Amino acid sequence: MNIGALIIGDEILSGKRQDRHFKFLQDVLAKRGLELSWTLIVGDDAEQLERAMRFSMASDDLVFSFGGIGATPDDRTRQTAAKVKGVPVVPHPDAIRQIEAKFGEAAYPNRVLMGHLPEGCRLIPNPVNQVAGFSVDNHHFMPGFPEMSWPMVEWLLDNEYAFLRNLRPSYERMITITKGRESDLLDTMNFIVEHYPRLLLSSLPHLGDIPYILFSLRGEHNEVDEAMNIMIAAIEAGGFDWADYTADKK
Repeated sequence: MNIGALIIGDEILSGKRQDRHFKFLQDVLAKRGLELSWTLIVGDDAEQLERAMRFSMASDDLVFSFGGIGATPDDRTRQTAAKVKGVPVVPHPDAIRQIEAKFGEAAYPNRVLMGHLPEGCRLIPNPVNQVAGFSVDNHHFMPGFPEMSWPMVEWLLDNEYAFLRNLRPSYERMITITKGRESDLLDTMNFIVEHYPRLLLSSLPHLGDIPYILFSLRGEHNEVDEAMNIMIAAIEAGGFDWADYTADKK
C-alpha cells in the first residue's frame, strides 16, 4: 500500500505558516517500518483543491489529509471530498452529537456545520475539542492543527492500520563514486532497474571541491548486494573510484 499526504492551506504556500506535517509523518511512519510515497501541498482554491483530490482519491493509497475541514468560507475540504466521491454533504448524527456535547448551545448556528460531512464517511475522534475528522475509504481528513491531527494519525495507524508494518525496504547500501559522472554509469543503472525491478535505486550527485555521486540501492539484502556488485564492477572498469558511504560525507 502506498502512503500519501495532502497538506491544504494558502497559509502554507504563502509562508504565513510553516508546514510541520511532512516531517511528523516521516517520523511516525518510520517507527512502523513505513514511509511516504508522495506528498501534495495545495491551497484553498476550489479548482486546485478538487484537482488534487481527484488525483488522490482515484487511488487505493492510504492518504492523510490536513486542513480545511472547518466552517469558514476558505475551508472547502469537506465539500470537495464529497464532490469527488459523488455523495452529498449531510449532517452526521454522531459528529453533531459530539459537537453539541462539547459546546452546548454555542454549537449553533455555526460550529455544528463542521458535523456536516460526506455521506457514508467514518469519524476520526478528535481528542482536543471533539470536532471529529472523517474518513472516506482510505483517505483520512483531519484539521490543520498539529495538536489535533497528530494524535488522530496515531489513532488511525493503531486502530485501522495496525496490520500495516515493515513495508519499507529492509536493507540499504550506499556508496560514493568519484572521478566519474552519472552519464558514464547510466547504462549500468538502467540494467539494474530492468533486471532488479523490486529494488529502489537512487543516484544523487554532490558538487564541491571533490564532486561525488551518492549511489544507493534499497530492497532485499541479497538483491541489493548482487546489483551493487554489478555497479562496482562498472565503476572499476571505467577507471572511477568508489567507497562505502560514511557519515562524514553528510
